[in-house]
Amino acid sequence: MSREQTNKPTAEADRDGYLANHFLIAMPSLEDPNFSRSVTWICEHNSDGAMGIVINRASDVSVGELYQHLELPISTRDIESPVLIGGPVQTDRGFVIHRPGSVWISTWPVSPAASLTTSKDVLQAMAQGLGPADAFIALGYAGWGAGQLEQELLDNAWLTVAADARVIFDVPLEQRWNEAAKLIGIDISRLSGVAGHG
Repeated sequence: MSREQTNKPTAEADRDGYLANHFLIAMPSLEDPNFSRSVTWICEHNSDGAMGIVINRASDVSVGELYQHLELPISTRDIESPVLIGGPVQTDRGFVIHRPGSVWISTWPVSPAASLTTSKDVLQAMAQGLGPADAFIALGYAGWGAGQLEQELLDNAWLTVAADARVIFDVPLEQRWNEAAKLIGIDISRLSGVAGHG
């Protein structure tokens, strides 16, 4: 994890037509193994490209195993939860998605309801049972170059909808794809690959 200070403004949904703090919901026809049946929380989107975290794909690594790998003292009982696969880019880089409230060295308030922290201090606190409420860890992220995400949207690879913190924090991983689609009134399991964005 990086320890640089991050001072980024809170993202605003639909500002200038960009999709920060939106979900990208993979269409059933999307066969890329990195994104099939995925929900990606877009944290940044501008003319240079987009960055997000896949929020519904568990890795084979538990939180406890990650703490041990990082040689963090552990005094929490919450060690069985899986670390998520946040995306195919920089898979050795960690991200903690959590509710706002605590202050860490490098926290990015993506929305009033959810923040992203990349500094190691939050993991140290979590390993001691002192971390933020409703937090999970992801390794790697999803990234798009300038115009790439826009083209994928035109190609009907994704549905889009404003992010809902309930889906991020309260819905079990295996239900997030369906629940995110329900935000726009779609039963995605019955959808073909022809529909567009919401």
